[in-house]
Amino acid sequence: MTKDDVVMTAGAPAAWTSRALFTVVFLGLSAGIQLSDQGIQSLSLSAIQQTFDVSDSALGALQGLAGILIGSLLAIPLSRFVDKYSRKRILLCLVAASTSMTVLSAFAPNFILFFLGRSSTGIIEFAMIPLVYSMIPDLAPERDRVLANLGFAGLMAAGASGGYYFGGAIIDAGEAFFPFAIEAWRKGFLVVAVLGLPLFVLGLLTLDPVRRVTEQGEATANSIVAFIREHWKEITLFIGLAGFLLIAVQALNQLIALALDRRFDATITTIGQAMGMLLLMASTCCLPIAGVLDRVLTRFLGRAARPAIMAGGAIASVPVLLMLFNASNINQAYTAIGLFLLLTSTANVLVPTILQDLIAAPIRARCFAIWSFLVSIFSAVGPLVAGMLSDWAYQNELMTAITVTAIPALVLSAVFAFNLVMLQRESAVNNELQLA
Repeated sequence: MTKDDVVMTAGAPAAWTSRALFTVVFLGLSAGIQLSDQGIQSLSLSAIQQTFDVSDSALGALQGLAGILIGSLLAIPLSRFVDKYSRKRILLCLVAASTSMTVLSAFAPNFILFFLGRSSTGIIEFAMIPLVYSMIPDLAPERDRVLANLGFAGLMAAGASGGYYFGGAIIDAGEAFFPFAIEAWRKGFLVVAVLGLPLFVLGLLTLDPVRRVTEQGEATANSIVAFIREHWKEITLFIGLAGFLLIAVQALNQLIALALDRRFDATITTIGQAMGMLLLMASTCCLPIAGVLDRVLTRFLGRAARPAIMAGGAIASVPVLLMLFNASNINQAYTAIGLFLLLTSTANVLVPTILQDLIAAPIRARCFAIWSFLVSIFSAVGPLVAGMLSDWAYQNELMTAITVTAIPALVLSAVFAFNLVMLQRESAVNNELQLA
């Protein structure tokens, strides 16, 4: 692979091509399949705990830390290759690596190797973030860039919800397809690994787009340090806003299946189907809601509209979590979870577009890689803290631990959001005065 693999050209594509559209769909499917095994893992936590005889703290680390140890750490050095070399080749390598590590997870004889295997499968989730959001502006016409970002997010979310909804069926299929004697949850992972083979073949048909460098991108120094110095206030507030929101979201997402199992004694199939439907509905319904809110509020708030939408989602989620904590039956819990997922998904879905607007093309992949790493850290904190609180303070009452972890994080997220809105409004006023 050489730098000659990369072709540079000016301007965004004038129109969609069939291969460009196929490539965006493939990116969403790739990320979705990776996330589907996260759903299977969440549904299998009780079985995994029994197999390896580990504590709730270990499960919290598995749900939180496992994704960052390899996947997000590799995202930063890999992003240098993404900014310079063939993105299609890197994509195919990530698909192959994720498939191999899923097989390792399925056959791991102890928790340490299982933890490492699950860490490695995070490659395609976290290392694909700079790849995907570097490619989309070069695949989609500028007028459709937000739509392409939202479409990718929808496909990725469909995979995550499918892992929950079909998790029991996937594990049953593994039992039927693989006759050898291992635990059922291991066979579920093997089914997901098998899906990686046709996915790799389809990846050969994707487009390796030329890089579209705007005039702003050509004029911007190829330096992340210079970029941070120029925008440090906005970056700090954005990290606080999005980061604390992620802590709350992942504290619930990663451990809620086990919490529902303990509180309401429901089967993993029942919980999986309900969570799958809730994730799918929240992740699809949030797309038009976010699009409409963004278009309407931008007329009044300008760039501040998007952090304002995120602030609203964070604040509105607090009473919903209290509703979940006080739920007297599982149907009430599902209602609260669905509302929480819808509000937080609406808050989060415009984040990639905000970053694409802010970041110049020469450093786009590297900045998204750094953001991917920060996302993984914040995502790890939620389930890790909730798992530790469950062990040490609440006698394995996970629902209480999730609530105590998530509500302060939501409040802090809203505080950062409010300050970011004020900063961007002040900046807009100053720009208007200068023009006048």
